Amino acid sequence: MDLQQKIRTLPTQPGVYLYKNAEGEVIYVGKAKNLRSRVRSYLLESSQANAKTGSLMREAVDVDYILVDNEGEALALENNFIKQRKPRFNILLRDDKTYPYVKLTLADRYPKVFVTRRLRKDGSAYYGPYFPGNLAHRIADLLHRSFLLPSCKVDLSRYHPRPCLQYYIKRCLGPCVEGLTTPEEYREAVRDAQLFLEGRQQELGRSLETRMDAAAASEQFELAAKYRDLLITVNQVQEKQRIASADSDDADVFGYHYENDMLAVNLFHMRGGKIVDRRDFFWEDLAELVQTEEDHAENTPEAAHHAGAFHPPGFFSALLKQLYIDQQYVPRSILVPVDFADRDALCHLLAERTGHRVEIAAPQRGEKRSLVDLVGQNAKQSYDQRFRVLQPSHKAIQEALQDLLTLPELPRRIECFDISHIQGAETVASMVVWENGAMKKSDYRKFQVKTVVGVDDFASMREIVGRRYKRVLQETGEAELVETSDSEARTRNGSGRGKMPSLVLIDGGLGQLHAAAAALEELGLTTQPLASIAKREEVIYLYGQEDDPIVLDRRSPVLHLIQRIRDESHRFAITYHRKRREIRDRQSELLEIPGVGARTRTRLVQHFGSQRAVEQATLEALTSVVARKVAEAIYAHFHAEDRSGAAEADLPILQ
Repeated sequence: MDLQQKIRTLPTQPGVYLYKNAEGEVIYVGKAKNLRSRVRSYLLESSQANAKTGSLMREAVDVDYILVDNEGEALALENNFIKQRKPRFNILLRDDKTYPYVKLTLADRYPKVFVTRRLRKDGSAYYGPYFPGNLAHRIADLLHRSFLLPSCKVDLSRYHPRPCLQYYIKRCLGPCVEGLTTPEEYREAVRDAQLFLEGRQQELGRSLETRMDAAAASEQFELAAKYRDLLITVNQVQEKQRIASADSDDADVFGYHYENDMLAVNLFHMRGGKIVDRRDFFWEDLAELVQTEEDHAENTPEAAHHAGAFHPPGFFSALLKQLYIDQQYVPRSILVPVDFADRDALCHLLAERTGHRVEIAAPQRGEKRSLVDLVGQNAKQSYDQRFRVLQPSHKAIQEALQDLLTLPELPRRIECFDISHIQGAETVASMVVWENGAMKKSDYRKFQVKTVVGVDDFASMREIVGRRYKRVLQETGEAELVETSDSEARTRNGSGRGKMPSLVLIDGGLGQLHAAAAALEELGLTTQPLASIAKREEVIYLYGQEDDPIVLDRRSPVLHLIQRIRDESHRFAITYHRKRREIRDRQSELLEIPGVGARTRTRLVQHFGSQRAVEQATLEALTSVVARKVAEAIYAHFHAEDRSGAAEADLPILQ
C-alpha cells in the first residue's frame, strides 16, 4: 500500500501521526483532532507548491499513527515523540542554557549530593530546577556544610585507607573510611536532607528539636550543639520562603525577534514579582520547518500570509509544549507575544499535571504587554549577538561557561594540559593558563615525563597532573587547606602559585580525563572541576557526567574559548617537544665523535650557539675552543662527504 492509499484509510479520531522516510526514520510528528483530515491536508499543500510541506512529502514514504481519547493526551504524546525522535521537520527546542537540579543519589550505598543539568532514570531523587543557576550550588553547599553529605567522585562501594580533605574540614561524614561514621548516622543525614529538599522544613525542625533535647538529656552536648545549628539553619530558610511567598505569583515572560529565517527567543523568569534570570533560544534555517496543526486551524489572511514563512502562533504552541510538559515546576502565569489555537488545552493539561491553575495569556495592552515588549527588545539584542557576530562580553562568556559545566563559581582561572611525543620518544607535557580573559604566559609550565616508558598517554597524563597539583598543595601548605574549603582556596587564585584553578581542562578524550581524575583523587582533590575536549569531534566531557557529552554549536563563544585554550596548550607542547628532540639529536651526534664528552659538547654548543654552527665551523675556529686533535676529529666527522667527494674527483678516469 502506497502512502496516498494508506492516508485514505486513516481513522477520523484524534491522535498523533508520524511521517517516516525510506530509511524508516521519523522525520515529522504532529497531532490532530481528526487524523484523516489533517494528514490528507499535506497532499493538498504539496500540490500547491508549499515549500516546507513539499520538502516533507518528497521524503515521506510512510505514515504511522497512534489513537488517543482526547486532545490533552495527544499534546503529551506528541511532545514525547518529538523529544525522543528529534524529527528534523519539527520545531526542536535548542537551548543555550539549562537550569540545574540538586541530585540525591538514593540508589547508592552511601548517597551523595550533586548539582546536575541532566535528569536520568537512575534511582536518584532530583530537586529543582533552580534559577538563578547559582542557587542550586548554594543549596548543595548548604547540604554539604549542614548535613555533611559528600559530593566527591570517590567510590563508596568499598572502604579506603584514609579520608579526603572534605572530612577534615567538616564537610563530610567520611563514609569512605571504615569506622568514621555508621550506616544509621548516615541514613539519618540523608533523611534530613530529603526533608529539607522537599520543603518539609516544619517536619524537619520538629525532628531536629526532638533529637537535640534527647542529646542534651544524655549529656551529649557536642551532638546537641550540632542539632541546634541545623535547627537554626532550617528556621532561617523557612523564614525566607515565608517572606517570598507573600509577594506576587511567579510568571514566565516570552519575547522574540525573527529575521532572515533566523529566530531568537528570550524567556524571563519572574519570581516574587522580580526578574531573577533569563534564558536564550536560537534557531537557524526556519524555512525547512513544517507548519503545525495550529497554523492550519487559523484559516485567516494572516495565516495565509505566513504559509511559507515563520508563523509565531504555531511556533509558540510547539515551544511551550516542549518546555513545560513533563517539567516538575510550572509557574502560574505564562505570558507570550501571540495567541495560538490549542492554548486552552495546554493550560488544562499543565494544570492537571502540576496540581494548580496555569494561565497562558497573550496580553494586548497594559503592564503585562509592556513586559512582553521588554523581553522582545532583549531578544533583538540576543539576535544581534548571535547572528551578527557581535563579541559577547568577557563576563557573559564566563557565566555561560559556568552554566555549561555547572561550576560552583565564575571560571577565573583555567589550567589546560596536553601530552606530546613521537611513538613514545621524548614524551613531554605542557600546562597553559587562562586567567580573567587572557592567556597568562608567565604561569605556563613544561614537563618531562619521567616514569612512563613507551606510548602511554593515559599514564603520562596521570603523572603530570599528579606532579602539578602535588606541588600546588605543597606550596599552599596543608594548614591553610585545612582552614578553608576547596572552593575558597580556588577563589583566591591570584598568582598561580599554590592556588587551585576554577577548572582543569584536559586535551583528549575519556581516557585522558579519567587518568587526570585518578591523579586528583590520589591527592584528595575530589571536588576539583575537571573536563576534557576531544580532538576532531570537539566534544566536551565533564567528569562525573561522561555519559552525556556536551556538543556546542560551532558559533558558540564558549566553544571558541575552550578551543583557544586547547590549541594554545597543543602549540606549547609541540614547541617543547621539538626543542627536546633537537637537544637529543644534537647531544647524540656530538657524543658519537671520539674525544668529545659531555663537558666538551656543552662548551662547543655554548660557544657557537647551536649544533648547526658547530657543523659549519672551520678547523681554526674549532681549535680555538678545543684541543687540535679533538678539533680535527670534529671537523672530519662533519666534512667526511666533502673529502670523499674531493677524493673521487682526483681519481683517474679509466679508459
